[in-house]
Amino acid sequence: MSKKYESLAATIVEKVGGSGNISAVRHCQTRLRFTLRDTKKADKEGIGNLDGVAQVVESGGMFQVVIGMHVAEVFEEVEKLVPNGEGQEEPDKGNGKKMSPADYVIDFVSSVFQPIVPALSGAGMLKALMALLTVFHLVNSDSQTYYILNFFADATFAFLPILLAYTTAKRMKCNAILAMSVAGIMCHANWLALVAAGEPVKFFGVIPFYLVSYTSTVIPVILVIIVQSFVEKWLNKVIPKAVNLVFVPMFTFLIMGTLALSVLGPVGDYVGEGLALVFDWLSTNASWAPAALIGGLFPVMVMFGIHHAVAPLGSMQMASLGFDSIFGPGCVCSNIAQGVAALVVGLRTKESKTRQLGLSTGVTALMGITEPVLYGLNLPKKYPLISAMIGGGLGGLYAGVTHTHRFATGSSGIPAVLLYIGDDTMSFFWNIIISLLITAVSTAAITFILSLKFEKSVEMQAQEAAVIEAVIENEEKNTVYAPVNGKVVEMGDIPDPTFSEGVLGWTMGIYPEDGIVRAPFTGKVVQVSDTGHAIGLEANDGMELLIHVGVDTVEMGGMGFDPKVKEGDEVNAGQELLVFDRKAVADAGHPDVVVVIVLNADDYTATELMAEGTVAAGTKIIQLKK
Repeated sequence: MSKKYESLAATIVEKVGGSGNISAVRHCQTRLRFTLRDTKKADKEGIGNLDGVAQVVESGGMFQVVIGMHVAEVFEEVEKLVPNGEGQEEPDKGNGKKMSPADYVIDFVSSVFQPIVPALSGAGMLKALMALLTVFHLVNSDSQTYYILNFFADATFAFLPILLAYTTAKRMKCNAILAMSVAGIMCHANWLALVAAGEPVKFFGVIPFYLVSYTSTVIPVILVIIVQSFVEKWLNKVIPKAVNLVFVPMFTFLIMGTLALSVLGPVGDYVGEGLALVFDWLSTNASWAPAALIGGLFPVMVMFGIHHAVAPLGSMQMASLGFDSIFGPGCVCSNIAQGVAALVVGLRTKESKTRQLGLSTGVTALMGITEPVLYGLNLPKKYPLISAMIGGGLGGLYAGVTHTHRFATGSSGIPAVLLYIGDDTMSFFWNIIISLLITAVSTAAITFILSLKFEKSVEMQAQEAAVIEAVIENEEKNTVYAPVNGKVVEMGDIPDPTFSEGVLGWTMGIYPEDGIVRAPFTGKVVQVSDTGHAIGLEANDGMELLIHVGVDTVEMGGMGFDPKVKEGDEVNAGQELLVFDRKAVADAGHPDVVVVIVLNADDYTATELMAEGTVAAGTKIIQLKK
């Protein structure tokens, strides 16, 4: 689909200084947005003269190449020419700046632990199944079947260092197979036999190896592989290429095996023991805190990516103490709260799309998958998110006070209650059930109360329907009706050169009085930006229009924008297209002018602005003539 833009993409990349000069590239509804290492290398004039490029703009540290409605296709080809991470010493954020130390740690922990989550979940659910089988006396804990199921489930934890060696090696960009082999040294049965024997071990009679078992551990192997990444790079540099394949692995095993069992492994073990003491202290003296805080703040953690750093604490506690009270209880309370909040909104709202979204994403959240409900409903509407945070915090508080913990990692939805069966008791199971009931009831009550204020009344919705019907009844061909209530601004007064100079087509704007954008005619949605701030439309009479909310609002990453339509939808004049948060736009430092662009104005003999001053949504603002 994008092949016809290969030449254009290649020329643009060449004229911005080549792929090596590109720190990051992305696109919005109309522009390619480059973060360049050296803007002086870019041929701004040459790019601007290319056929297919409307304009070049430098703003906010971004080198912006204005393409128009075909920007996504051009981006596909540009992306092929700019391999991820090329020329980067460490991961970059979307703005091209290096990560802060905190962001780097979060990204590192996430990249190491996230790939092994399926294995941990599978092992956890198998543990839960074993608990059920023994509780209902279907399998005896002394039986051979139980013994076999147990090592099925334990295999993931027993060889956890090997799994972590692989993911850490991938993150550190060293040889993953060599890393797994080094972890295998740490978990080898012969080493475990030496540990069990308890006799002093000295390598070559000089180097002491400390008797530590590394199965089921986390910190030691991560520390070992981080060091290995540097050792391996050094070996590849000093050993001739002709014998590199043989001697790099050999010296890697010798050096890292020695360091792992003499220095790095024991240091990592001490750190792990320290964490175990912290977990034990929290479980005894402040058991309420982790579950309550995670139950209440988990959605915020997800938004900022902090949950990737917190979640592994549960796995570490599981590895050291055999249970998790740090992450699991609070997380499941939070997820249930978000699901319940969405379900209440779905039942309360009179908008069919919101109802459908609330009911569908609410159910998936109850099963432990919350991204759709968080970003699709709770965050845009705000009040269900607040309700869920309060309800999740209350449920987490009860779980913490009662020392509720799970005995395996796994799903964080309703099925997760099975993970709380263990230690030959059902008390933790019943406590998590009570926690979730507290969560659900309090969240539902708060959401319902807040919905009385924030959900539109039946009367308001009837008034809006009347406005839509009036516009449809009087709709004329080749006419654009105001998509928002607000003050009309002519093209030259829009605070952005691309818009004010009409680069993309005949343009006007409206400074809105509210955050509701409506369809300016009857037609079809042809494009909705990934960040929700712009919508492309085509009228039944062939007019092509782009509605762009704000200037540079793509930088907000979708925060504050809630599209109500999708590509391919048929829309009626006056129908709600998009809801946006004007305060969020202002807080982000962007003008919130709603820009209306007639993309194919050249197909008409004249384009006339029909309104001035303040207009209501549905007022005729543009008239085109054939």
